[in-house]
Amino acid sequence: MSEKADKQEKLVEENINNAEIVEEMEKSYIDYAMSVIVQRAIPSVEDGLKPVHRRLLYAMYKMGLTPDKPTRKSAKIVGETMGNYHPHGNLAIYDALVRMAQPFSLRYPLVHGQGNFGSMDGDPPGADRYTEAKLKKISSELLNDIEKETVKMLPNFDNTEKEPETLPGKLPNLLLNGTTGIAVGMATNIPPHNLTELCDAITSYIEKPEIEIEELTKIVKGPDFPTGGYAMGEGIKEMYRKGKGKIIMRAKTKIEDNKGKTTIVVTEIPYMVNKAELVKEIAKLATEKKLPDVSDLRDESARGDVRVVIELKKGVEPKYTLNKLYKLTKLQTNFDANILALVERHPRILNLKNVIEEYVKYRRIIVTNRSKFELRKAQERLEIVLGLLIALKKINEIVDLIKKSKNSTEAHDGLVKKFSLTTRQAKAVLETRLQQLTNLESEKLKVEEKKLKEAIEELEKILSSDKEILNVIKKEISELKKNYGDERRTKILRQAEEISEHDMIEKKDVIVTMTSSGYVKRTDIKTYKEQKRGGSGIIGTGLKEEDFVRQLIVCSTHDYLLFFTSRGRVYWVKANDIPSSERQSKGRSIANLLNLKEEEIANIIELKNFEHDYLLIVTKMGMVKKISLKDVSKPRSTGVRIINLPMDWSDSIIDVKRVSEKQEVLLITKKGQAVRFNTNDVRSMGRASYGVRGVDLSSGDEIVSLESLPADGKTTILTATEKGFGKRSNLDEYRKTSRGSKGVISLKTSEKTGKIVGSLSVNESDSVIITTIKGSMIRIGMKGLRVMGRATQGVKIVKLKAGDKVADIVKIPREEIIENTIKENDEK
Repeated sequence: MSEKADKQEKLVEENINNAEIVEEMEKSYIDYAMSVIVQRAIPSVEDGLKPVHRRLLYAMYKMGLTPDKPTRKSAKIVGETMGNYHPHGNLAIYDALVRMAQPFSLRYPLVHGQGNFGSMDGDPPGADRYTEAKLKKISSELLNDIEKETVKMLPNFDNTEKEPETLPGKLPNLLLNGTTGIAVGMATNIPPHNLTELCDAITSYIEKPEIEIEELTKIVKGPDFPTGGYAMGEGIKEMYRKGKGKIIMRAKTKIEDNKGKTTIVVTEIPYMVNKAELVKEIAKLATEKKLPDVSDLRDESARGDVRVVIELKKGVEPKYTLNKLYKLTKLQTNFDANILALVERHPRILNLKNVIEEYVKYRRIIVTNRSKFELRKAQERLEIVLGLLIALKKINEIVDLIKKSKNSTEAHDGLVKKFSLTTRQAKAVLETRLQQLTNLESEKLKVEEKKLKEAIEELEKILSSDKEILNVIKKEISELKKNYGDERRTKILRQAEEISEHDMIEKKDVIVTMTSSGYVKRTDIKTYKEQKRGGSGIIGTGLKEEDFVRQLIVCSTHDYLLFFTSRGRVYWVKANDIPSSERQSKGRSIANLLNLKEEEIANIIELKNFEHDYLLIVTKMGMVKKISLKDVSKPRSTGVRIINLPMDWSDSIIDVKRVSEKQEVLLITKKGQAVRFNTNDVRSMGRASYGVRGVDLSSGDEIVSLESLPADGKTTILTATEKGFGKRSNLDEYRKTSRGSKGVISLKTSEKTGKIVGSLSVNESDSVIITTIKGSMIRIGMKGLRVMGRATQGVKIVKLKAGDKVADIVKIPREEIIENTIKENDEK
């Protein structure tokens, strides 16, 4: 190895830091994190500024860009800031300058910008070589007294200049303009506030330091965003109490009716929302039919005033579309407040009172330092004035002494010894011009002496008492309020209700139908009324020849529909989610809508709420189960199991009915037995159980029907058999038996009649549809079917072809019942 290589190796060994890598990495990471926290992302509580903003304002102040001076190129300001105080990228510095000039970003902009400084639509600002800027008048309230030794001055990055650690900050800027910043392991997000309210809160704190946060929140009502709008939610008070809280921001809108066209007009948008992107978002939702009531969209904003016009289709209720806009777009958004700031260079989460305390504490230091500086300067000037007054009294002797002196040093020493002047006074006398030796100047000096003595007395009074310092702070706060205070732009709404799906759906009556072949659809009740006038009726419209309406429900778009399957599951569907179809359409397959596999719908029940009542479930093998509606109130996309059926498919659900306390039900079996009992005989069970015995079935028998009975007991029971026989019997003939019994005979079945296929509770004005296994449909009115004894075989009600059998029996919803429901809903 060469001698040169040996020397290099030794040099490397000497420079190696023998430290654990884990320790070194931890230290380096912590140093980096603290650098980001203190030097970049988190504002100081004293002046509410991050270093880049503070350096920009100070650089502009040093450049003389005060409000009364002309603007200068932004590139010049950026260069001055970067070269003297902030050695970072010019784009980052320019972005900070631009934001301080944007009236939609800061509640009280600190910089006056000339040129293109961006827009609410997200348009970028012009390049810094094209734009110009200077300080706004309100910025002077942050910088005033900086030359009076009020703040600590630190060397800049290259030790060639001095820069302030913090600005004097008469303006309560931390809450006033707010800020946002992401550091390492922490972030700050402070909303802007109204100056008038902040000044009042600070004054109240000075007058009553023990004031509670609740009292302060009555003064500071909430954030005041530069873009206006509404702010709401419990998060506002939470933010003031704990320093953190979620604030709901909502756009300001109004409904206009222009030449019969209803429009929603947005006049103020939430803070930090890009207006152009918002308009695109609304347009996209309208195109995707998620906002089906929107017919046109225009942005008519101009000269800083927001006006986005959303035109609606005819006859549309605007409040439901507006609720959808709040839910689906950034017309309503959240501001996750986190009041994190540097307190004595350490990050800390602050509540409202903490911020005000820190502001007053800092201003006390500034006022004290300023008063000390002004007192020293006043005392120094008074010393000079008193010396000049002595000199004017003995002017001839002083002139003679100066003339006889060999040099200025001898003259200076002579003045000190002979006339008892101080060193400063003697120097001032020697530097006095001859024109100042007039009587007029003498009078001016006497007036100045008097003013200086008064000023010194006032300053000494301030410095002698903490109360006097607080009075000065209070006075300055009052001046701030008078000079810059204004009305709040954001309206605070205390109540913030979550927008539910109901709020986005217009409440109206609809008819939901399900056919025997499993097709479901929703029809506006108005369509039914129009159809009624045409005379074709609702049953069978637009269906295949062998299909018919099996179930018809009159409900509201806000109601729930529960679909119960034969395999023991229940599916939730909101009535509004059933596909809307014209009367000629057959609708959509229920199997596809609910994603069913090898199971059928046993029944559909309409609900407005899940309180009080029960569900009674009946299986083919005679089991009954009562379950509370609350147990099915939490939906799942895959359905909710409500009964534990055997895995071998030996049993299945026949029907489900909604029942109340002490309601009677009737079970009919295939072999003609009927069991009538009270639902109180069945205890309420959990979803995982199988149930209890409802009927003591004989061999080969099974349940074919469940009927919930009216309280008056005046109905009749229609029973139909597979060979076309049927009969009506009075309900009174079906005596009440206990649950689980054999029951009584409902119809004497035989080889001639065949087994029972179904049973219905009917009145004389009802009609039923009987379907056969070969697809025939027969409609029968109950008027023509006489009431007979319970134990009879009945009469032939359907003439069947050879090899055909009755498959099912379904009651047609009476049109007068539908009309009565419509009438009741209309009245409501």
